Amino acid sequence: MTDLVIQVLQDSWDSVVAAIREMLPVAAFFLFLGMLVKRSALFTDMRRAAAEAGLNLQILLFNLIVIGPLLVLSSQILIWAFVTKGWSLIDRELWHGLPALPVILFGIFLGDFVGYLRHRLEHTRPLWPSHAVHHSDTEMTWLTLERFHPINRITTHVIDTGVLLLCGLPAEAIVANNLVRHYYGYLIHADLPWTYGPLGRIFVSPAMHRWHHAADHAAFNTNYATVFSVFDQAFGTFRVPGLCTVPLGVTDRMAPTLAGQIGYAFSLRAYRRRRKKAPAQPAGKVRDPAE
Repeated sequence: MTDLVIQVLQDSWDSVVAAIREMLPVAAFFLFLGMLVKRSALFTDMRRAAAEAGLNLQILLFNLIVIGPLLVLSSQILIWAFVTKGWSLIDRELWHGLPALPVILFGIFLGDFVGYLRHRLEHTRPLWPSHAVHHSDTEMTWLTLERFHPINRITTHVIDTGVLLLCGLPAEAIVANNLVRHYYGYLIHADLPWTYGPLGRIFVSPAMHRWHHAADHAAFNTNYATVFSVFDQAFGTFRVPGLCTVPLGVTDRMAPTLAGQIGYAFSLRAYRRRRKKAPAQPAGKVRDPAE
């Protein structure tokens, strides 16, 4: 037990250091990309999003310090259950007998399908209060990817990684899935006017995901995938009417502070079911995305 605690703490510290190192080149990349796409307008947009970006960084640091050890511990438990004890549905040796590249690509595709289904669950009443924190960013930028409630962060990790381990996929496929979906997640949250044209029917574009964050009742329950838009098309949740120019955010009342965001999911009012339909809605009023 002592060795496990020491290992968890060491892995947690390594995760904090790795996350800080990761953010620098990512920030540089999106600064450069923003200058190419928006030019001088970039700095106006950055000033407008400064407050939300600052809160995103606070939540990131909170998760790294407080939730990091739990994520490492959950990883150890998942590996023990599905690798050490061999509780997977598919024999791991089956995957090792196949070419590596197709297995990795399949892992990414399957991982995005799992993420699609898990994301739909997050928009149901039991899981919405923690997921609402991610949607509360009214100035969505690439940093919005780091705006996740600790509960949401843990459930995402356990479900997404756990299902792939349950399927017996090798480590390289799981790592590739996590990396691709994580870094592509930065791109689709970035404030970029891209729909991808015909390719938007295959891959999720920044415009497509921005509609998912829209405070517009017509956009609710749409665009759940991270990488492949084919899942939304297959299940009837695809909707990209063009560039998203409507306001972003949620109807949930949570303070734009670290305490307000973290504490929201622990308040009873967050789980009270609201009326799904009203006889008439004033112009501009939106429904709860969890409904």
